Amino acid sequence: MTQTKDTSEEKLLLKFKQHLLLEKALSANTAEAYVRDVAKLLAHLARLDQPIHPLDVHLDDLEHFLAALHDQHITPRSQARILSGIRSFYQYLVLDGYLDADPSLLLESPKIGMHLPEVLSVEEIDRLVEVIDMSKREGQRNRAIIETLYSCGLRVSEACALKLSDLYFAEGFIKVEGKGSKQRLVPISERAIAEIVAYLTDRADIAIKPGHEDYLFVSAHFRKRMSRITMFHIIKELAQQAGITKNISPHTLRHSFATHLLEGGANLRVIQSMLGHEDIGTTEIYTHIDANRLRSEIIEHHPRNRRER
Repeated sequence: MTQTKDTSEEKLLLKFKQHLLLEKALSANTAEAYVRDVAKLLAHLARLDQPIHPLDVHLDDLEHFLAALHDQHITPRSQARILSGIRSFYQYLVLDGYLDADPSLLLESPKIGMHLPEVLSVEEIDRLVEVIDMSKREGQRNRAIIETLYSCGLRVSEACALKLSDLYFAEGFIKVEGKGSKQRLVPISERAIAEIVAYLTDRADIAIKPGHEDYLFVSAHFRKRMSRITMFHIIKELAQQAGITKNISPHTLRHSFATHLLEGGANLRVIQSMLGHEDIGTTEIYTHIDANRLRSEIIEHHPRNRRER
């Protein structure tokens, strides 16, 4: 263990958090989540009959910690998330010279069953748009929201943060600020552009509060940028009115965007770039969705699978 630095647990956590924020450019919420995950490990190590300092940890100590999480009935998915924070912590300790080797390197992740997200058909998305009451002042705004989410595959937080100064309609792009304040350019469809332009006429009649003037989607009632919760409720209500029984949210439009691109023959790397995924593995879930749909089509239409009527 290196003794030339302050190795108190409090100092290590503080330095780790600074690393996540400044060098990894993670959001404050994500950095806090990672620190909380590492704090769970530190609390476990402190409760042992013979407490272990985090710099003295070995692989079997980490395996014992994961076993303790399992005994507490923490789900494999949550275990995997906690493990991600711990891996990042020990990678940092090696990077900053506290350790020579990473004890988490050979730690196996818990097995997680694949969860395939809901996807809407193009017809279902059209139904969402068609049920919007255009006699209401928020009608055109809601049409623009749906077309933007689906056309660009945005996260709901990205749609809420979208600004007028991020729109480059002449070039056919919008600038999106994703996780970790990372920016990307995303193509936008002509239909989405048309809906936004039509909405801007209604938006001009709103006396928007100072500090919110540049945000694209605003609440006419509160006169400020829309919240994620409001956008979530809009999609839920429209789905109910459209008779869509799937459990959907604004993120469903993002999933639908990616799935429809893949079905149309788009390259997975292109979809990864459009979605702002750092890891291609995150994007690969859509290949599983596509494979499931292909299987369903074969079962339904292949003559050897048809049942006698």
